[in-house]
Amino acid sequence: MTPELRHLRYLLAVAEHGSFTRAAEELRVSQPTLSQQVRQLERAVGAQLLDRTARRVRLTDAGETYAHHARRALRDLAAAERAVRDVRDLARGHLRLAVTPTFTAYLVGPLVAELHDRHPGITANVREMPQDRIESALLADDVDLGIAFAGVHLPGVGAATLFTETLSLVTGARATEDDLPRPLPVGHLAELQLALLSGDFATRGHIDAHFAAHRVQPRIAVEANSVQALVEIVRRTPVATVLPDAITHDHPRLTPVPLEPALPARTVTLLRRDGGYETAAARAFTLLAHDLVRARGYTGARP
Repeated sequence: MTPELRHLRYLLAVAEHGSFTRAAEELRVSQPTLSQQVRQLERAVGAQLLDRTARRVRLTDAGETYAHHARRALRDLAAAERAVRDVRDLARGHLRLAVTPTFTAYLVGPLVAELHDRHPGITANVREMPQDRIESALLADDVDLGIAFAGVHLPGVGAATLFTETLSLVTGARATEDDLPRPLPVGHLAELQLALLSGDFATRGHIDAHFAAHRVQPRIAVEANSVQALVEIVRRTPVATVLPDAITHDHPRLTPVPLEPALPARTVTLLRRDGGYETAAARAFTLLAHDLVRARGYTGARP
């Protein structure tokens, strides 16, 4: 007997739940039917795939090997089904995008708006997550594209440069063109009260490393897990913050103050799975992303 797709899904469900009962509930089949189907699969491959003697059902060594290939086969099949549904004229389609949190504040909105304007038939699912999870999601084919920073990526993840992100000290004090703020020596930050992103953000680690390199111990009055919260705090108080310049450009009531020496710039990249199927929606998004960062004048955008 040649195994069928349902046999693969049944085996993986039992392995995930560690229980025939819970797997049967999820699959909406009876437990005897589920058990019978898994035994049929074991007879077909000629090996015991599940250890049923323990309190929690688990994969045997042979089962682990088989499940690994079964998951890959199901991912490839899902990609094939998306390819068949993919419409070349982009009258419809779906994009699964993951971004690191900082980009939600200034990049996701314009990108999705541009995608909707150019291709209103494409729907988008945007997820915010740390960079390591983005790369894992790409490899698992849970997302089509990711926006994150350049660095050492997991094997199988490819990166294409979008632009260079620069950061500055930001205050709520207004400045005229004739009275632009002068560069502030980074050591003087010890005299200011700062509101910074929490340690969950890669941006905070980038800022802390710069302070540490110059032996600065800033007075941190507020920590927040939202860029928008920082913007509101800085607008309404004498507290300063550090943000990407692109965010400041979108808020005329904020004033960037260059630091001396400046915070190191970071390269923003578009991530994808090497060798994976790229939908028409993903290809269209890649093109418009490069167009948008050039139009907005972001530093280092591809010509």
